[in-house]
This record gives sequence, structure tokens and C-alpha cells, in this order.
Amino acid sequence: MSGCGCEIEIKNKSEMRVLIILLLINATMFVVEISVGLLAQSTGLIADSMDMLADASVYAISLYAVGRSLSVKNKAAYISGLMQIALGLLVLFDITRRFIYGSEPESNLMMIFGAIALVANTICLILIYKHRHGDAHMRASWIFSTNDVIANIGVIISGGLVAWLASPYPDLIIGLVISAIVIRGGLLIIKESKHEQT
Repeated sequence: MSGCGCEIEIKNKSEMRVLIILLLINATMFVVEISVGLLAQSTGLIADSMDMLADASVYAISLYAVGRSLSVKNKAAYISGLMQIALGLLVLFDITRRFIYGSEPESNLMMIFGAIALVANTICLILIYKHRHGDAHMRASWIFSTNDVIANIGVIISGGLVAWLASPYPDLIIGLVISAIVIRGGLLIIKESKHEQT
């Protein structure tokens, strides 16, 4: 029956189901990657874990926004962007500390867990794909998932370079790149959410 609001209800349930799965995957991968990143002394894995934490927070905020007004969805996207920027800056601080005091990243752990994270984020990307042109909160989720896949590939490559060059610098550089991607993603979401409000 047209005009019953059924389409909106189905859309909201579909968004909620996807966001719950994304939240669970990212929260789990945050715990795994931060643990392994600290053990492996890898800024790349630590940066990626912070990205996972930011994403999990984004998905939680987006869940809150599902079915609510466009204004609430835009505010949720805006808050998500701020969180991404804050975590990106936190990673930059850690990278600076490791540049000064040194680190010895474990390349095998970087490559193995970078690959596991890549699989997890590819699943997230597939799940969010059909919602990528939705409201601001869902577009934010799409951008974050896309950035994550790029970051994971970077961690795997840098792990190989750490082993090949016997140097921590590829790990520090990929950590820097990931933090820049996270901050850029946050700025992009803030810009989009402000555009939606005008």
C-alpha cells in the first residue's frame, strides 16, 4: 500500500542491521589490532586500531540516527567527523613519540593482522555498499569503510618493507598516512554534514 511508510520502515531496519554488524566487526578488530599493535610496536597497526575504534563509534552514532530526522542524522555525521579527527591527532602524537624514542616493529605480525583487518573491512565495505548514497550518516559509514581498506593494504605493504629494509620507518610512514586519511575523512564528513544543513 503506497503512503503507509512501509518503505521507510524497511529502509530503517536494513540500515540498522548493517550498522550493527559493522559496529561488531570494528569493535572486535579494534581490540585485536590495538593488542597486537602494542605487542608488535607497530604504529601502522595502532593507527589502524584507532581507525577501527573511530569507525565503531561512528556506527554507534549512526545507529542512534537511524529513523530520526535529517537534522539528527546530520548532527550524527558531524560528531562522527569530529571523533575521526580527534583519534587521527592522537595517532599523530604516538607517531611523533616513536620517531623521537624509536621503535622496533614486528613485520610478520603487521602483515598477518593487516591482512585479517583487510578481510574484515572488505566485508564491511560490501555490507555498506548499497547504502553509500543514503543520508549523511550512511555516507559517512561508506567513506570510513573505504578508507579502512586503503589503510589495511598500506599496513601489509609497510610490514613487507620493514622486513626487507630492516627499518622502522615504513611503519612510521604508514602510520602517518593512515592518520592523515582518518583526519581527511573526518573533515570530509563535517563538510558534507554542514552542506546538508544549508
